[in-house]
Amino acid sequence: MPTKIKNSTITKEKIDIKEPSLYKVILHNDDYTTMEFVIYVLMVVFNKSQDNAYNIMMSVHEQGTGICGVFPHAIAETKVRQVQQLAEEDEFPLKCTMEKE
Repeated sequence: MPTKIKNSTITKEKIDIKEPSLYKVILHNDDYTTMEFVIYVLMVVFNKSQDNAYNIMMSVHEQGTGICGVFPHAIAETKVRQVQQLAEEDEFPLKCTMEKE
């Protein structure tokens, strides 16, 4: 036997979805890390083409910093750690940081 529903109201809860904050991952120039290593890092960690990696490396070299990409916090943090690990393994003092966009 079907159940009768008396004057029921169905309300939809409005869910406010907030976009995650984004962070720029930045490489910093130093006097010891080779240009070739910076290009390698950009290609391996950030999946940049050789030409794009070269352009970012030149920005690092000439302007002191270069933006590797913009990512949500967790991904940016992982990219910074990957760069630091590669630099330590190859004994380069390459500095990689992230800052909120």
